[in-house]
Amino acid sequence: MLTIEDCIELSELSEEEILAIAEHEHVPEMVALELGNYLTHSAAGERRIRRMICEDMDRARACGNLQRLAELKLVLKHFVETHPA
Repeated sequence: MLTIEDCIELSELSEEEILAIAEHEHVPEMVALELGNYLTHSAAGERRIRRMICEDMDRARACGNLQRLAELKLVLKHFVETHPA
């Protein structure tokens, strides 16, 4: 039986990246994990994930949530470093 940690490792995403997808899409973590896994293995998927994180950053900035904005900047930095395409 696979645990959620196993699934996260197979997705090639960090838990924070998956949580950013969940926040953006308003879905549970497991659904975001499945979506993220699909997107990381599709032609334009990595660009879409970057766009999701950036949109989450814009929303946090607009709401004045500077702590969440800083967290998402780190998530984006990690994503770009691990998915340079």
